[in-house]
Amino acid sequence: MSKKGTVLVSGGAGFIGTHTTVALVEAGYDVVMIDNFSNSGPSAVEGVEKILGRKVTFEEVDTCDEKALRGVFERHQFDTVIHFAAYKAVGESVADPLKYYRNNLVSYMNILKLMKEFKRPNVLFSSSATVYGDAETLPVTEQTPRQEATSPYGNTKQIAEDILRDCCKAYPGFYGIALRYFNPIGAHPSALIGELPRGVPNNLVPFITQTAAGIRECLSIFGNDYNTPDGTCLRDYIDIVDLAKAHVAAVDRMVSGKMETKYEIFNVGTGKPVSVLELVTRFEKANGVKVPHKIVGRRAGDVPAVWADTTLANEKLGWKAERDLDDTLRAAWAWEQNLHKK
Repeated sequence: MSKKGTVLVSGGAGFIGTHTTVALVEAGYDVVMIDNFSNSGPSAVEGVEKILGRKVTFEEVDTCDEKALRGVFERHQFDTVIHFAAYKAVGESVADPLKYYRNNLVSYMNILKLMKEFKRPNVLFSSSATVYGDAETLPVTEQTPRQEATSPYGNTKQIAEDILRDCCKAYPGFYGIALRYFNPIGAHPSALIGELPRGVPNNLVPFITQTAAGIRECLSIFGNDYNTPDGTCLRDYIDIVDLAKAHVAAVDRMVSGKMETKYEIFNVGTGKPVSVLELVTRFEKANGVKVPHKIVGRRAGDVPAVWADTTLANEKLGWKAERDLDDTLRAAWAWEQNLHKK
């Protein structure tokens, strides 16, 4: 076991899980990855191991299966868990809410129950800017009132935050941090890991890269009649490597006893809004490729604009987003191209 300790990463083979695992190991932590491959595959774990030049501990486990998850707690010693194992497509959650409530909340409560039972103190929850809903003032701070969620996905994040807050309040020796992240994009600079959507992508950048690669005929931009400078939605796009480092900073804060309260919340973004149309244009320029696109109707569950005030994370976590957007978009394209070499 490393001096820094061991972290359980649920949903470890996913987009954020793989990059965070790499960042944790590089920062001196040991990691136990678990995933059921519902939205990833074994190649993601192999990519992590190639980057690190070593094997990582991995078990194929569904976190909704309490018995299987209990086995992980019995076999491995860790004080901290980062919970990524959730479905995350806004549109799909609107169409099939029960799928989202079951997976996102049952898996999470299984984790919390076992953390309490096995006296493992630290829970780092993967939350989202969707908890702010259609915020009345921008940029949003951690004190910005949460609006009613615009999708079941967003509602599961709000509920999960409340559950963690209540557990921290109720149980001695139980600590939680919720990281509210904005729009993670990009890929590891090695192009060995990145976003690997099953079927039709739900996130913008994989749709852009697949369209640029000729896999998809045309990118649909949902609405150009929002009250924004170019009519398309404004978002805060954060590089996946920067996001992974924010998790390391949060784990450091937990294990070193620097938390000021038992439950803390941090926004993780760049603080710079970029429109959907601008992101497409920046991608084309950064990579010298064309992305055929068309404007279609608005999509259910989308808010016009949201971006972060990251002051708290900058000051308390000692973290800030550093990667240049063009470099991020080049990394995303390199990852897409690398996929087609395999």
